[in-house]
Amino acid sequence: MENKNAGNVLSSPVAPHAETDIPRGGLGLVTLSLLALGLGIFTGAGAAAFRALIGLIHNIAFLGQFNWRYDANHFTPASPWGVGIILAPVIGGLIVTFLVVNFAPEARGHGVPEVMDSIFYKNGIIRPVVAAVKSVASAVAIGTGAAVGREGPIIQIGSAFGSTLGQIIRMPAEQRIILVASGAGAGIAATFNTPIGGVMFAIELMMPEIGVTSFLPVALATGAATFVGRAFFGDQPAFLVPPLAPMGTSPEAAITLLLFAVLGAFIGVAATGFIRGLHFAEDIFEHILNRYARHAVGMALVGGLFYLLLLCFGHYYVEGVGYGTIEAILTGQLPLHLLPLAGFMLLLFVAKLAATSVSLGSGSSGGIFSPSLFMGAAIGGAFAAALRAMHLPLPIDVPSFAMVGMAAMVGGGTGAVITAVTMIFEMTRDYSIVMPMIVAVAVAVSVRRRLSGENIYTIKLAGRGHSIPQTRHANMFLVRRAADVMERNVQVLPAETTFGAFLSAEEESGQMRFVVVTEKGRIKGVLRINMALRRGLSETESQLTLGELASPQFVVVREASIAFEVIRRIWSKAAIMAVVVRDGVAVPRGADIRGVITKENVADSVANTVSAYRGD
Repeated sequence: MENKNAGNVLSSPVAPHAETDIPRGGLGLVTLSLLALGLGIFTGAGAAAFRALIGLIHNIAFLGQFNWRYDANHFTPASPWGVGIILAPVIGGLIVTFLVVNFAPEARGHGVPEVMDSIFYKNGIIRPVVAAVKSVASAVAIGTGAAVGREGPIIQIGSAFGSTLGQIIRMPAEQRIILVASGAGAGIAATFNTPIGGVMFAIELMMPEIGVTSFLPVALATGAATFVGRAFFGDQPAFLVPPLAPMGTSPEAAITLLLFAVLGAFIGVAATGFIRGLHFAEDIFEHILNRYARHAVGMALVGGLFYLLLLCFGHYYVEGVGYGTIEAILTGQLPLHLLPLAGFMLLLFVAKLAATSVSLGSGSSGGIFSPSLFMGAAIGGAFAAALRAMHLPLPIDVPSFAMVGMAAMVGGGTGAVITAVTMIFEMTRDYSIVMPMIVAVAVAVSVRRRLSGENIYTIKLAGRGHSIPQTRHANMFLVRRAADVMERNVQVLPAETTFGAFLSAEEESGQMRFVVVTEKGRIKGVLRINMALRRGLSETESQLTLGELASPQFVVVREASIAFEVIRRIWSKAAIMAVVVRDGVAVPRGADIRGVITKENVADSVANTVSAYRGD
């Protein structure tokens, strides 16, 4: 029997957190994988419907035609509305603001930060209405000319599908998070026809931890979504590029590789400019208190910009996802009128940076992945064009540097380096460019980290005080032996020992003492005693025996037990500590006790193993 009056000296156990009415084991891997497979199919169909809706709205807004077909890889013809086309993004912005303000504030912006926030801070909970509102709001924004991408919305839409499924079917939070990440990976895989990139995106940016139980559902979801996407969009890569000559191993190739590294450094600076430019635009537009006026002003500026580009250079260039411009850079079809090629592509970079920052900063709904591809292609192409103008005796071509620039900008801006390389390779299907991409992406991320600790996804959350880990590492403490983690300074005392006698024999004060209580040699219970409060004991409390005070909430583990198993047993039994006994003992007795493991020992072990790792 425990004495409640001794609570000022003894620490009481705290039951581990668990979601009510949910089995601790959760769903089986097969069941979870089947759910992810269905989620992938549904998300793939949702991506197709989303793109069709963008096409319908775009054709109505720009061409006055009721037509679902829209190939974003081709330039939009000049609108019959003339200068009136400037009003298209304004009207679209008002509609977007109405939807966001009245139905789902989470649908504003580029979506991925909200998904990450739900994973790390909300147990994977995303309101079901977000999928519907994000679909319509982003389709309206992109279709009417906002300079945003379509991948951010479909990531948030797929994640909302996964979260809704995880709320309908009862499961632990960690399994719901797996479905959220699966929906995100499925969305980006279906949108870009990049199944490997979708898996990498989910792993690098969405998953708190990686294992078979998390990887398999993500892989199934992205594979299913890609299959459905190909049924609607075809199997061709996202961008068609001319064949590129392999780099080889000549001295000229080595110098060219160094130039790719220099390009990576330039793009690291550009990625920092994009991150801070978007953040600056959000701060500036916050000064316009009325949300409708704020967004209308921003979209009027965007409309005026792309109409000015039409008048000067023959195309809108920066409106919408901008794939037509990327395709033109990769295939060498940019028209040259008033500027040399390098100058013109730098102008396109600045224009897209401004248009995207103003679009999202004023309240639009859309992604940053497509604008990053646009800006990376423009900088890479401009860099190559400038080198070619110098007539260097090196194998330099614009498409190669443009593709490397795309990967470096995505990797530098988002921090997802593996995703960037994988996706650009899948989007172009040219293996010869992989090595230069790896070099440029690594340099771009390193430069951006020096200039901006937060990437374009986490900077928004950091403003809320929500820190997102930007490194992933194995929990190496989980494989340490119990003997390496345990607290050795433990006393083993018989149950008949009085509490007063124990305290009188102790000289320390201000310390926590760990006691294992035995009865007839067998382990009866455990105690955590705060020696700093010894003077506050009454005479009655001093006469209590350790057997009366001992807590039966303990588990017994062996010295060779690994930390993972120890933690699992402590949690499953709601124990306050584990008693470590020597190996090979069937019925442990007092003489076999080697130490104890408390939650503090676990925390210290975790801190010791992660101390060598630094964040972004």
